[in-house]
Amino acid sequence: MDKIAVIIANLRNKKGWSQSDLASESGVSREMISKYVRGLAIPSVDAAKKIADAFSVSLGYLVGEGIDASFDKMTLNRFQEIQNMKLDFRVHLLSLIDSVNRIYKIQQTYSQ
Repeated sequence: MDKIAVIIANLRNKKGWSQSDLASESGVSREMISKYVRGLAIPSVDAAKKIADAFSVSLGYLVGEGIDASFDKMTLNRFQEIQNMKLDFRVHLLSLIDSVNRIYKIQQTYSQ
């Protein structure tokens, strides 16, 4: 099965969507969704973008490539906002993120 077929299937399962649900949400026909999931066709860029938007993921995520392949759209938007901040704000925010990550890792270590 093609990588995109697996990713679409996983995203559908996470959302609890049928192929018809995805078709309704994306505006791509159910017949074409079925072909993509079975690996019988590869979506055009336009269809892939519609499917990615329906799942609120980036196109890179949907096709499993690129630096943002493991990030959802909401995370990417936040990273872009951080990147556009003035340096002093970015430094403070990244310090805060580091602190939260440390706390999370400590909790994970002691909860096992």
